[in-house]
Amino acid sequence: MLAADLGTPYGVQSVWRQLVDLIGRRRVPPATRAMATLRAIRADVPLPVRAASARAVEFADPPAPLVRLFAQDDISIAIPVLRSARLTAPEWIQLLPDLSPTARSVLRNRRDLGPDVRRALESFGPIDLVLPDGVTQASTEVVDRSVGSIAEPRSGAQNPEMDHSDRITAAASAARPVRPVAQPAEGEDSGPFEIAEVVARIDAFWRHREEAGPVAPPAPPRAEEFRFETDEKGVIRWVDGVSRSALIGLSLDLAREADGAQVDGIAAGAFRRRAGFSTARMLIDGGSDAAGDWLISAVPVFDPANGRFTGYRGTARRPRIDERAEPVRTPTGSPAESLRQLVHELRTPTNAIAGFAEMIETQMLGPVADVYRERANVIRTEARELLGAIDDLDLAARIDSDALALTPDRVALRPLLAAIADDLAPLLELRGSMIALPVEDHVVTGDRRAVERLLSRLMATLVSASVPGERIGVKMALESDRGVAVAVDRPKALADYPGDSVLGIDDEREDATLLGTGFALRLSRNLARELGGSLIIGPATLTLRLPAAVTSQVGQAI
Repeated sequence: MLAADLGTPYGVQSVWRQLVDLIGRRRVPPATRAMATLRAIRADVPLPVRAASARAVEFADPPAPLVRLFAQDDISIAIPVLRSARLTAPEWIQLLPDLSPTARSVLRNRRDLGPDVRRALESFGPIDLVLPDGVTQASTEVVDRSVGSIAEPRSGAQNPEMDHSDRITAAASAARPVRPVAQPAEGEDSGPFEIAEVVARIDAFWRHREEAGPVAPPAPPRAEEFRFETDEKGVIRWVDGVSRSALIGLSLDLAREADGAQVDGIAAGAFRRRAGFSTARMLIDGGSDAAGDWLISAVPVFDPANGRFTGYRGTARRPRIDERAEPVRTPTGSPAESLRQLVHELRTPTNAIAGFAEMIETQMLGPVADVYRERANVIRTEARELLGAIDDLDLAARIDSDALALTPDRVALRPLLAAIADDLAPLLELRGSMIALPVEDHVVTGDRRAVERLLSRLMATLVSASVPGERIGVKMALESDRGVAVAVDRPKALADYPGDSVLGIDDEREDATLLGTGFALRLSRNLARELGGSLIIGPATLTLRLPAAVTSQVGQAI
């Protein structure tokens, strides 16, 4: 979409709709380039199209950058997003200064925002009451009634759900500009008056409030029990005895868990069996009277006509002091096992991406334009590099969890280094450097794939750190302790990191290794240890030691 044609009105609207849909439904992240494109073309997108896009993502939980984009638009476009967006308190507080008073008034009507956001909204009270320069006079009857009800409230005449800042905003919005009229004659008690009187009364109200201190809104009463019903999908559709907003839409199935609420596996397991359950744990976030811990019980309901499952009917109560209500969490495996699972989940779609890109590049399904073939080649290349990084993560996880299976074998190093140098030829050409291989050959013992992986990652990391014209020499020697030492020249770019400090290099320069130089060197060192050897980092060289292959007949290393 970012590469689509923006030269026609249809192309602009198409890109706007699809980018908003992809980002708003969190199918792609709100990247800097994507958001910059939306901001650049917003003025060229008709208002009805922008309004329709805002309504389309109203309940899709759009991310904060997209919420900001809509919130700063026309108020008719901002309202659908502002009244349903779910942001964190810091994200709301960062957004508030960039909103118009009208947009902030929409947020004041929400009751699901946290106390920090409410306090931040209250701090904009005087700013939101600044009237346009064109407003010089106002209707006496409307403004006097609105401001009077704020500054001098009568008992029983206030809306209990409207705080002071809301009523002041309502009063300011009630003032309507009118055409200037003549001042009333002395002694007359009706007719228009100067807006300065309204401003003076508002200033007096705020001075009184600052002296007396802000009036904290009363905390909602704590509900102790409620009843609920769900539909056939386990989603709560009816609630009695507590605020509905925190519970409507919550699913008893963990696979459909709603934000701001947690339900443990008792209810989820019972739902999948269409069975009753008792004292399942539930936790609800927020500041409503439903917030906190609950124990819920429910029975399944079936249609008497056909026996079809129609949902649950249940009750909820607060836990006693001797009970716990937080969801039970099953302990997960070690971090290394979790990383291996993540690697497995990443490898499958990456292989699919590389495969489809290759099909496009080779035109297996039909003719493809050259520009798309070039991009398919880039995708395939990037996917191949990503697969290499995924393999490195898998190898590191296997080493950390003692799950690396090695099969001893005899491996000749000179042919292996020559093949690695051929594979690194494009990178050597890009860096402008070269590899000088040794003439002699030695044989080590170890798993063939592990030795190949070790040497390839080590050489690729050093070549990536090389500079134009640099020569990376490789020397091999048989040591007296029946080990083979492979010494590789250290690139000049790593000279500023003495000793093992090079293992902690952050990937902050022109580093061609996807996971960083430090990670690759640590992986090489750990893999060398798994093979019974070591990796020593010296001032001018990196020395890799591996066990030499020994013949049983003569007891001599070869």
